[in-house]
Amino acid sequence: MGQELPELITTVDVGNELGEGVVWNEQTESVWWTDIEQSRLFEYHYGSGKLESWETVHRVGCFGFIENDDRLIVAFDCGIAFLDLANGDVDWIYGPAVLSDGLRFNDGKVDPFGRFWAGTMVEDPEVAKVAGSLFSIYPRQAPVEHISNITTSNGLCWSPDGLVMYHADSPKRTIWSYQYDPIKNLLADKRIFAQLGEGMFPDGSTVDSDGGVWNAQWGGSQIVRYLENGEQSLVLEVPVDLPSCVTFGGNNLDLLFVTSARVALSDERLIKRPKSGSLLVYRTNYKGLPASRLKLSSSL
Repeated sequence: MGQELPELITTVDVGNELGEGVVWNEQTESVWWTDIEQSRLFEYHYGSGKLESWETVHRVGCFGFIENDDRLIVAFDCGIAFLDLANGDVDWIYGPAVLSDGLRFNDGKVDPFGRFWAGTMVEDPEVAKVAGSLFSIYPRQAPVEHISNITTSNGLCWSPDGLVMYHADSPKRTIWSYQYDPIKNLLADKRIFAQLGEGMFPDGSTVDSDGGVWNAQWGGSQIVRYLENGEQSLVLEVPVDLPSCVTFGGNNLDLLFVTSARVALSDERLIKRPKSGSLLVYRTNYKGLPASRLKLSSSL
């Protein structure tokens, strides 16, 4: 497979304050993401250019699709719920208002075995008395805490076989890898996978079909692809300061979708970086993996 850099082919200029959590939906042939600060979900049909959005009752940190069900599983800022966009119904699984003051849910996704994972972050350090955590969630079961003492949970993704999990704590500028046992739902063998330079923070990640880990680097204006041993294999410069999350999609799963943010950028910086807050779409020589869907009953 060639090492040519992905080519920017279009942008969706939605002006997101904090675009995040981008996921490709094979069934609808569309890409979905959240603007956390605007409490809004977006769906973009790449083929037709049709864009839809929904206002949500709380900020959405991350979400996932469900097997044989049109609802979403959503990590709102304050708890986990099923969301029916057709009528706006929210069916709480864990919450609302279950988190300690100063925390909110942030990055997460469905793992290759059908569990939903979501991590919390310290949003207000002056109020928060505890740090964030990473949880796995099955409906009708208590959440399982896997990692604690997190400042900003981010970068969650799995190897193609699902047996290696990658996770980042953004302010620590570090991505770790873990061995994952899906039967016991346990993590082991924590190792440093990648460490970022000054001013760059690991944000959302995805994995391609060859096992390469793609990470959006907030503040670094770049997407980096890492080999399974943590070595960089590709650095893609992007026309925004704050790339926030990445996923593969399109009919051949060879398009790279990148969300971005404009929050905290000065007016002067926004003039220099007018694509800040846009969804960026790249054509690549790589192929992604289909997004996993939540299994409503465990078969493990």
